Amino acid sequence: MQDLVASTDSGARNPRNRAVALLIAGLALFWAFFQVWIAEPQFWFGQLPFVKILGSDQTRPMHLALALALAFLAYPAAKTSPRDHIPLYDWALAILGAGSALYVFWFSRELAGTARSGLPTDTQFWVGLVGVLTLLEASRRSLGPALTVVASIFLAYSYFGQGWLIPDLIAHNGRTFTSIINTQWLSTEGVFGIPLGVSTSFVFLFVLFGSLLDKAGAGNYFIKMAFAGLGHLRGGPAKAAVVGSAATGLISGSSIANVVTTGTFTIPLMKRVGFSSEKAGAVEVSSSVNGQIMPPVMGAAAFLMVEFIGISYLEVIKHAFIPAIISYIALVYIVHLEALKKDMPALGEGGSLLSMLLKVFIGFAIAGVVFYAVIWLVNLLRSVAPGIAPWVIFAAVAGLYIAALSVASKKPELEIDDPNAKQIKLPVMGEVVPTGLHYLLPIIVLVWFLMVERQSPAKSAFYAVMVMFAILLTQKPIKALMRGESDLIGQFRAGFDDLIEGMIAGARNMIGIAVATGAAGIIVATVTRTPIGTELAGLVEMLSGGNLFIMLLLVGVFSLVLGLGLPTTANYIVVSSLMAGVVVSLGADQGLIIPLIAAHLFVFYFGIMADVTPPVGLASFAAAAVSGGDPIKTGFTAFFYSLRTVALPFLFVYNPTLILFGVDLGTTTGILIALQIFVVATFAMLLFAAATQGYFFARSRLWESAALLLVAFTLFVPNFWLDRVQPQFENLPGTSFETVLEETEQGDFLRFVVSGPDFATGNIRTTTLRIDIDDTPPAQRLANTGLFLLPEGEYMMMEEPMPGSTFAESLRSFDFYGNDMVEIARVEVPRDRMPAEIFYLPAFLLLGLVILFQRRRQTKPAF
Repeated sequence: MQDLVASTDSGARNPRNRAVALLIAGLALFWAFFQVWIAEPQFWFGQLPFVKILGSDQTRPMHLALALALAFLAYPAAKTSPRDHIPLYDWALAILGAGSALYVFWFSRELAGTARSGLPTDTQFWVGLVGVLTLLEASRRSLGPALTVVASIFLAYSYFGQGWLIPDLIAHNGRTFTSIINTQWLSTEGVFGIPLGVSTSFVFLFVLFGSLLDKAGAGNYFIKMAFAGLGHLRGGPAKAAVVGSAATGLISGSSIANVVTTGTFTIPLMKRVGFSSEKAGAVEVSSSVNGQIMPPVMGAAAFLMVEFIGISYLEVIKHAFIPAIISYIALVYIVHLEALKKDMPALGEGGSLLSMLLKVFIGFAIAGVVFYAVIWLVNLLRSVAPGIAPWVIFAAVAGLYIAALSVASKKPELEIDDPNAKQIKLPVMGEVVPTGLHYLLPIIVLVWFLMVERQSPAKSAFYAVMVMFAILLTQKPIKALMRGESDLIGQFRAGFDDLIEGMIAGARNMIGIAVATGAAGIIVATVTRTPIGTELAGLVEMLSGGNLFIMLLLVGVFSLVLGLGLPTTANYIVVSSLMAGVVVSLGADQGLIIPLIAAHLFVFYFGIMADVTPPVGLASFAAAAVSGGDPIKTGFTAFFYSLRTVALPFLFVYNPTLILFGVDLGTTTGILIALQIFVVATFAMLLFAAATQGYFFARSRLWESAALLLVAFTLFVPNFWLDRVQPQFENLPGTSFETVLEETEQGDFLRFVVSGPDFATGNIRTTTLRIDIDDTPPAQRLANTGLFLLPEGEYMMMEEPMPGSTFAESLRSFDFYGNDMVEIARVEVPRDRMPAEIFYLPAFLLLGLVILFQRRRQTKPAF
């Protein structure tokens, strides 16, 4: 099991030669310090003569150089390759791979005047060729063959351009070998493009933060907390596994490591209370994998969204929050239903799920009030005494840290429990909580800088890492001093060792991510340099018959198939590059405005299934190694438990308010709307879980499960029914566009439907666009849109919009210079309609009918 985690996350090789082992550790440690340095301090010391400030054209190559060197030193070439020493060919590959990336680092200025101007030299070409080949091999070793195969297919497509395997729609004349290598390795479009840039700037620091937090002891603390709060409930170990995995998701960016961290303790206990080996493993897999969608520290793909969509990380957190929370609440309820179906006992004295949820709600409410009070006090301090405010805040944080250590020093250190012990003694919340309050401090610092100070993810993670440095170096000696112990030097040395080990572990965990983002850059560059990026919409529309739901199913299946071999991050990069824009475009063609963030989250949610889906879901294999169950059956059961994660993306595509799109959380009204959405969505997701599990108050009959699904769907998307009773928009002729635009009130919106010939096929197509009315004077609104209108009798013709204007990108697929003109076919103005929530009434009546029938068969309390 540990071999599986090591071979997947940090490399399976463990050299016997001490010098070689120290070299690998030294490279990993240097990488960690380099990443911390480029995050912020280089600007503090940038004025010193011997310090050079590095730009992204140099930090990205250094990042990849270290990853490639470590990939060949830490990952054997094959299962039969030696693990106790490094063969000569691996040394050669490490030098070639790192050297090819370092060439880009050292000669970035020369490349700007040659290769990046379209004139690569022969030396640069050969360096680029060696770099691409070694990157593909490093990807095969650290991630398996899938990404290497996919990237190779894209390279072949880029070179050949056409052939019997390539549809005519995406065929092209082919690119020269030199131009491909120039784009992929020597420019900033391919390997050293946005995905690797995100890995360099954001992801490494968050992985390092999690590694240091785990090394400090937070992992065991969170698991103990979960068992203290939930272990006494029916099926308590499974509920604790869900909550513990959600907490350790803050620590580990790897779902496999998350499974092993929490699963080694939770899975045996789940089996003890009645879960089968496969179901115990599946619960752990489902909860561990979902750690990547839980804010504030999400998976690496969430940071890529920041760059791909062009929004802040805070916005990503806002949109991801409600789906992530209700997904975990639903999983707790699913394991509760499993416990009811099997009539499982509680560990120790039983408790009530509802009372536990009430306590959690009260705790969160109190924490929220305290958090907002702290924000108010900090703002007051900054306005009254801005000069000393930073020092006062620093002193307050240090005081809280010392106070937390003082409380912790009065309690014994938390020991890792043996889940196979004959007598299980559940931890007591009052004894567990005081021992690790200081672990919450770096998480609070991270959230503060992300959400209150509105700093970048990189800077926020940097400050959180700095807090972890301080904690690891000081927590042991300070607690020893408070306990009256004498070996302070030894305790400080132990803390220093933990810090070094945590940094090395964090760097080794980054090898696969760095290689994956580099290799995925090959795919991104191919998409932007060939017709596949622009013409794929037509291909998908043809396959789906123009039906949006079928197209979403195809995208989901595509993600799941890629997920058989690709890790989540690489899967997200590939599918979002190819399909996210297509989802938005096809939705607009059918009159549904899909926010780009919804399309990317759709891809992200299906991407996280990469570690679950059989036959190669590695998280399922890790869980099966712990439980002793069948890994394939574990994977299928985990997928069944994760149906809520599969359903949610479809729901928020059709109802974007589920991801708080268009909800202003800066106002009281916006917060109340968000609370309403959360309550309704949570209730709906619980009903969905009950329907899929076939149990509510009693075992469900088929019609009862169908009724519960219908009620859940109505609560999630009430507009579906309202649109069939009352049309959402009033249709006006296209010639009224300018008048309607001027008369629409500020804060409202209008839509207009554009019809015209497609640039690629010549066929007439339509798309729907939306204009949100801001405070622009009515007479200037048309000019601000960048649209050029040509009224001709009963028609409102259009010329090509101004380049760079609001709708230039949305309309670029139309042919404005053909025989058929592009026109505004109609204008759509929102109607005054009854509230969609009116359909909650029949839904609740149907729910009441189901409850009435099930209560007659109920034999045990439902909560």
